[in-house]
Amino acid sequence: MPQPHLRTVVVLAAGEGKRMKSALPKVLHPLLGRTLLGHVLTAAAPLAADRTVVVVGHGAEQVRAHLTEIAPDATPVLQAQQLGTGHAVRIALEAVPEASGTVVVINGDVPLLRAETVAALVAAHEGEGAAATVLAAEVPDPTGLGRIVRDAAGRLEQIVEERDATPAQRALREINAGIYAFDAVRLRDALGKLSTDNDQGEEYLTDVFGLLVSAGEPVGVHVAADHVETLGCNDRVELAGLRRLLRDRINEAWMRTGVSILDPDTTWIDVTATVERDAVIDQNTQLRGTTVVGAQAVVGPDVTLIDTVVGAAATVLRSHAVGAEVGPGASVGPYAYLRPAARLAEKSKVGTFVEVKNSEVGPGAKVPHLSYVGDATIGAKANIGAATIFVNYDGVNKHRTVVGEAAFIGCDTSLIAPVEVGAGAYVAAGSAISQDVPPGALGVTRAPQRSIEGWVARKRAGTVSAAAAERALAEGASAGGPVAREGEAIHGDAETVGRPSTAGDTATE
Repeated sequence: MPQPHLRTVVVLAAGEGKRMKSALPKVLHPLLGRTLLGHVLTAAAPLAADRTVVVVGHGAEQVRAHLTEIAPDATPVLQAQQLGTGHAVRIALEAVPEASGTVVVINGDVPLLRAETVAALVAAHEGEGAAATVLAAEVPDPTGLGRIVRDAAGRLEQIVEERDATPAQRALREINAGIYAFDAVRLRDALGKLSTDNDQGEEYLTDVFGLLVSAGEPVGVHVAADHVETLGCNDRVELAGLRRLLRDRINEAWMRTGVSILDPDTTWIDVTATVERDAVIDQNTQLRGTTVVGAQAVVGPDVTLIDTVVGAAATVLRSHAVGAEVGPGASVGPYAYLRPAARLAEKSKVGTFVEVKNSEVGPGAKVPHLSYVGDATIGAKANIGAATIFVNYDGVNKHRTVVGEAAFIGCDTSLIAPVEVGAGAYVAAGSAISQDVPPGALGVTRAPQRSIEGWVARKRAGTVSAAAAERALAEGASAGGPVAREGEAIHGDAETVGRPSTAGDTATE
């Protein structure tokens, strides 16, 4: 029975990336859900390598910290001085002297590389028993890239960096993608023979191929099916170009699984997000992080979801959510903000200009508009009126509010936590509730209303308001209606003033 191949992956991630003009190392720049380095490690992961070595240099501590998060089994190796790709691979292998079999070397800035392409390169290399195999691509514009130079029979002769290429070699459009497979023993031997006799005074890994050819060792070229996979980036303009290409790839893949993306050019979906069949993604929408959109859900337009779960057949319109859960059939927006641990149950509603944080909104419950819900539990079928504030913070600690099943909270109410409104209870509009309201009770804290007759005529004389009031009073007098005397109220006795209505002023739909 054949033994599995021993494999080592070496990722070159030591460069500064000067043209990025960034304090962040180039390989840590984000691209739709992963860093450049994260994309490369993901492409190499299916090889199931025995060890993965990442050569770090510029911003080494930042890169090490990132590896701890995304690839804790990888071994970072410091290249204190960036003396070339050959030097980087040599110190990587010195750190893993036990490495044997196949060594796969990948530049850390090729985020569009597919796992299938890496696997095909390694399969071709191992199948042919080559000493070294390079991944090549035919590109429309080879400027700035190393060229593949073949002999008359089409065999690899050497790889030439553009700085060192002749005019004839620069005219070649077959380029080196910076991805290789080597036999470990023959690679170690060749690395010890590299010179720095070149335009940059560095040890080029590509010179290994010329040395192997001169020694009569078999070398190969594996051509990528799509040159786009081999694109790297040197500045933010090129990074933006890669982002667009990856966006198109991701969107096309989701559409082919049965997702409707109405405007792919303005829809940005991270590689870590998931969208289920028959979901509809409208324009200007971002699905970031570990976001999941359920079947038949409608998201957008103008929505950003970060690490958020949207249930089947739910709707999210012109809203922003972070770390939230939207239950099946629930409705969000427009202009809602769901903060971490906002959990909306089945068929619940969070409407216009509503913010929810660390709260549960029960099945069928509604917070239609203009409210803040923080640190709360809202029961099934409860209705929260407009401009309700869950007053959760006393300046030091957060406190929780509980609103029971089918409770009705009137408009412009403050629920001062910790407090509980019982099942089926009502709270009158304009109340500030700081004590529990028993089930089925009415909570009200409104003061009796006073109307000071003649105030506008005395205090705002000459205004349009005073003129309007004078006309209305005159019309009332001519019609035989009551005319209030100075200081006299016409609104009933003190017991009825401020009495809450039984309908219409408690909550809004």
